[in-house]
Amino acid sequence: MTEPDAAEPAGADRPATAGSGPELVDGAHYAGTPDAFGRLWTPHRMVYIGGEGKPASDSAHHCPFCELPSRPDADALIVHRGELAFAVLNLYPYNPGHLMLVPYRHVADYTDLTTAEVAEVALLTQRAMAALRSAAGPQGFNIGINQGVVGGAGIAAHLHQHVVPRWGGDMNFMPVIGQTKVLPQLLSDTRRLLAEHWPAA
Repeated sequence: MTEPDAAEPAGADRPATAGSGPELVDGAHYAGTPDAFGRLWTPHRMVYIGGEGKPASDSAHHCPFCELPSRPDADALIVHRGELAFAVLNLYPYNPGHLMLVPYRHVADYTDLTTAEVAEVALLTQRAMAALRSAAGPQGFNIGINQGVVGGAGIAAHLHQHVVPRWGGDMNFMPVIGQTKVLPQLLSDTRRLLAEHWPAA
């Protein structure tokens, strides 16, 4: 009996050996074809991927961003409340300290904001940057709005602007290979810290 060719793909007709790939369960490979990559499973993110908490329609009824201001700051992860908009931590942050600036009014399109709302979102953007610099010293920021579902908005029915702090080397192997973010601080602690560093009016 000859040895199998090294380039031969692993298949159901070849026995699984220790370290050669996924274990057999009832005679089937449930992890797919073996490859050189490890797996870091993050099943908790299925809540986000599945759309739990997203409004079923464009109405303000059951919109998370419309409901947040009625809750206590610590419970809602609200860092600051303005007159026309508020700053809140992202529940699924790209980086620690990822903030969103949200108008209280349920509006989907940037062109539908009033001049006063645009001005306050801009002002809160400046203050969010100042608070993050004071609290965590980021070296840069990604700031922007994902407009519409095809533009990447998670909750497209209620406009919100992202402020994501960035540090050199923060895009390491964990998110690239493992599809996993390492967050060194609880969101509740981050909210409290940023609220303490929020600049005075």
